[in-house]
Amino acid sequence: MKPSAPPKTFRVKSFGCQMNVYDGERMAELLGEQGITPAPEGEEADLVILNTCHIREKAAEKVYSDIGRLVKAGEEAGKKPLIAVAGCVAQAEGEEIMARAPAVSIVVGPQAYHRLPAMLETATQGGRATDSDMPAIAKFDALPQRRKRAPAAFLTVQEGCDKFCTYCVVPYTRGAEISRPFKHLIAEAEKLVEAGAREITLLGQNVNAWTGEDDKGRAVGLDGLIRALAKLPDLQRIRYTTSHPNDFTPGLIAAHGEVDKLMPYLHLPVQSGNNRILKAMNRQHTAEDYLRILEQVRAARPDIALSGDFIVGFPGETEAEFADTLSIVDEVRYAACFSFKYSPRPGTPAATMDGQIAAEVMDARLQRLQQRIAHHQFAFNQASVGKTCTILVERTGRHPGQWLGKSPWLQSVWFEGEGAIGDLVEVELAEAGPNSLKGLVRHRATV
Repeated sequence: MKPSAPPKTFRVKSFGCQMNVYDGERMAELLGEQGITPAPEGEEADLVILNTCHIREKAAEKVYSDIGRLVKAGEEAGKKPLIAVAGCVAQAEGEEIMARAPAVSIVVGPQAYHRLPAMLETATQGGRATDSDMPAIAKFDALPQRRKRAPAAFLTVQEGCDKFCTYCVVPYTRGAEISRPFKHLIAEAEKLVEAGAREITLLGQNVNAWTGEDDKGRAVGLDGLIRALAKLPDLQRIRYTTSHPNDFTPGLIAAHGEVDKLMPYLHLPVQSGNNRILKAMNRQHTAEDYLRILEQVRAARPDIALSGDFIVGFPGETEAEFADTLSIVDEVRYAACFSFKYSPRPGTPAATMDGQIAAEVMDARLQRLQQRIAHHQFAFNQASVGKTCTILVERTGRHPGQWLGKSPWLQSVWFEGEGAIGDLVEVELAEAGPNSLKGLVRHRATV
C-alpha cells in the first residue's frame, strides 16, 4: 500500500454491547490525544474504525459489507479513507479480514486498541498493522484520562468471562475474567464526575464478578466498589450491567436496599426457563436458583425493575421447554428484556450439537416471546403512572421545549418545560406507552 497523509478526522462506528460503546469512546479520546478530530456530520472521515460485535450470526459478513460501503463512499467523495476493524470480530477473525479485505489497514482486538497510534503510523507509511494481544490492564493504563462531558457515562470495571456458556464466543474474544484495580476505577469515576457525569454505569461481561482491594487494603466485591463510588458528592446515580447469577452475592443484594444512589434496576440474564436447556448451555444455575436471587433482591428493594436476556431455539429445545421460558417471563414480570434467536457461533460447542432448530420455528418462538415480554413491559410502565420521580435529562426531544431522560427504573421519559441536559428534574409520570412515559414537571430542574 502507498503512503498516505496522516488522518485529520475520524469516525468510530460501534456495534453491539455497551462495552463496545465504552471502547469506542476510549478510542475517540485516544485519537483526540493525537490531534485527530471527529469528522463533521455528513462528511467522510479520513479514518473510520468499525468497532465490531461477534455475538450475532453473520457478524463477519456484515463487516465486509460495511467495508465495501466505506470504500464506495470514499470513491464518491474523492478520497480513500483509512479503515480499521476493531472489536470482537477483529479478535476472532483478524487474519481472515486482512486476507479478504485489502482496503483494511488496521485490525485491532478489544484489548489492544491502546496501541492505535503506533498502528496508525504504520498504516500511513503504507503498511498494514494487526494486534490481537490481550493485556487488559496494560490497555487501561495506557489510555488517556477521561474527558467525556455527558450526564451519563460508562465505566468498564471488569472484562472477560470464565463461564464458557456453550453458545458464546466472549471467552475467546475478550479473554479470561479480569478486574481493574479499585484505585484506578475511583480515579476514572472522579474524572467523569468532574467532566459532568451525574450517572455512571459500571460495565463488565460479568460485572458482578469484579473483585479488588479498597483504599484500606480490604478485599471487596462489586458492592464494596458501589458503596465507595456512592461517596462521590456530585455523582447522583449508579447502575451496573451485565451480571451473572453465579456471581451474585449477599452483599450486592444488600446494597440494593442500602445504597440510595444505586438505581432500582437490575439486568440479570437467565437465557432459558428450562433446566435441561440451562445445563446444555452450561449456565451452571437452575431456573429455581435464578428466581431465588430475584426474590431476595425484591425483598431488599421492593420497587426494583427487572430485566433479562433470553435465547430461543437453542439446539434440542422442545416446545414444552420453550413454554418454560414463557412461564418464567410471566412469573418475573420483567420491566424490559432482550431476546434473540439462537445463532451458531464458529468454535463454540453448541454450534455442533444435534437438534439444531429450524429457522421458521425460532422465528415463531421469538415472536411469541417478544409479545409476552412487551405485555409485561407495558404493564410495568402503566403501573408507574402516578409516581413522582427524578429524571436525568440526557438529550432534547423532537419538539422545542421537549426533553428526554431516564427514570430511576431506566424508563425513557419525556417532558416539556424548562430544562437542560444534565439536569435532574422531578416529574410525575402521567401517561404510559409501550416504550416510554410522559412526565409532568413538579420541581424545577437542578443544575
